[in-house]
Amino acid sequence: MRPPPQLETKPIVLQSTIKPATLRADGVDVTRWMDALAIAALVLVGVIAVATFRDYGLGWDDYTQSQYGQLLVSLYSSGFSDKRALSFVNLYMYGGGFDILATLAAKVLPFGLFETRRLVGAAIGIVGLFTTWRLGRRVGGPLAGLLALILLATCPLYYGHMFINCKDAPFATAMIVALLGIVRAFDEYPRPAPATVALCGIGVGLAVGTRVIGGFALLEALLPTMFIFALRSRASNMRLAGCECGTFLLSFIPGAVLAYVVMGLVWPWGVTAPFNIFRALGYFSHDFERPWRELFDGQLIPIVDMPRSYVPTLLAVNLPELMLALGVCGIAGAIVAVSGVAISRRNLDSVGRRAGLLAIVLAATLPVLLTIVTRPYIYNGIRHVLFIVPPFAVLAGLAGAWIAQRLKEHGRTALAAGAIALITGIVSPVVDMVRLHPYEYSDFNHIIGGVKGARPFFMVDYWGLSLKQASQKFLAYLASHNDKPPNGRWRVAVCGPHPPVSVALGPEFDISWEPKGADFAMTLGEFYCAKLDAPLLFQIVRDGVVYARVYDIRGRSIPTLLTIPGV
Repeated sequence: MRPPPQLETKPIVLQSTIKPATLRADGVDVTRWMDALAIAALVLVGVIAVATFRDYGLGWDDYTQSQYGQLLVSLYSSGFSDKRALSFVNLYMYGGGFDILATLAAKVLPFGLFETRRLVGAAIGIVGLFTTWRLGRRVGGPLAGLLALILLATCPLYYGHMFINCKDAPFATAMIVALLGIVRAFDEYPRPAPATVALCGIGVGLAVGTRVIGGFALLEALLPTMFIFALRSRASNMRLAGCECGTFLLSFIPGAVLAYVVMGLVWPWGVTAPFNIFRALGYFSHDFERPWRELFDGQLIPIVDMPRSYVPTLLAVNLPELMLALGVCGIAGAIVAVSGVAISRRNLDSVGRRAGLLAIVLAATLPVLLTIVTRPYIYNGIRHVLFIVPPFAVLAGLAGAWIAQRLKEHGRTALAAGAIALITGIVSPVVDMVRLHPYEYSDFNHIIGGVKGARPFFMVDYWGLSLKQASQKFLAYLASHNDKPPNGRWRVAVCGPHPPVSVALGPEFDISWEPKGADFAMTLGEFYCAKLDAPLLFQIVRDGVVYARVYDIRGRSIPTLLTIPGV
């Protein structure tokens, strides 16, 4: 893919040389039309979220995270006298902005705490969609922004996690907000506007205050700044380039202060001692989890020994095919475009825009490259690198807009063929999401054969969401059979996260891992839960894959629910 011939023209690469504000077709203002479609897409996602947020179950971490949120609220409401949040399990090593917001929202909204957490998660995810649209539009025009938004909204990985994941999904939103601020700052180099500096400060503060690896945002800013300095030094002189770079960096002193304040608000432990940020980095850099084995590529591998191919492989089979193809093209085209500027001494007025493009490429690729090189603890699919998906969608949108412009030059037939391919590529993951609901996050693309093809090789419902639907169906089964517990309480052995079952069934049930003496067993369909030699009451199935099972084990001797002791 070659960059457009006029590098000095805005908007930037992978897009036509027509300015977005002047896009018209047959007397129609295309810019307004595309922006209206983007707003309509956001509204549609919001409507669907409001209609379905109650469907999503709890996972392994939800109950503990909700306790952390309540302790953080207590920390502030007590005037910092209740300090339990600052030593609560290991969660004080993470920020709790989402948990604080959800706890406060539950006090005013007419929903339960866990339903409110799902709704707040959806709202934050939609903020991420909105920001992705604005970033794509800024760097590539209205079509690029619209495509980035649609590709991200129809990505089951992102859409599913925004409801259920209280750390990684909000972190992805914070990182894309920070990236938008960074790109705006490079557009305004060397004197970014105060609003841009504030946006950077808020985004970086929220990112680091959610997960300490939000420091990636600083790399996304510093490396392109070095790129600008090198190009300016070669084109003019080092002294002038140094003055510009100094002016640019000094303008972010208020932003750094704002970032620290925001970080402290959502992550109070991070500011209770000068070096707590580095303590958190050290903690997550070593053996912070008890090692266990997970299913990857058909093998049970300790999480400390996951191969370097872990993240690239899962990206290849989790992202929708169209998004994956356009994203790879977008990365390649962006690198070519940035390199084209680097070898030219002209067009200095566009260097800031190319630096912004470089920041987006780094946001989408640098974390993946580091996982390949360093092989950190990584598990539960690629939720830990979910934050690369929004910038990847932006690059995919840029590539899609560039391809659309090339097709337009070849006539309406070529453009219509491209539109059909685009619609097909978007509809495919949407159909998967409808079939899998409310387990959208577990989707695999058709390269591996969907969730059915992926089941022998990878974990599917690693969050354990299906236990909510299994519990609801179990209650309906008991009601329909008019069964009464012999000792006043049913005993249910559960292989999977227990809080979702306890919340769904209520206090009239005893929940444990121990099948001895239990009346029923509820198990996930994952590799570590055994198939029991007992009457199967029902299964939770999606797309031919079993997500959960419920057994009647009364009068039977079941030694364990696990296939692997100690999992």
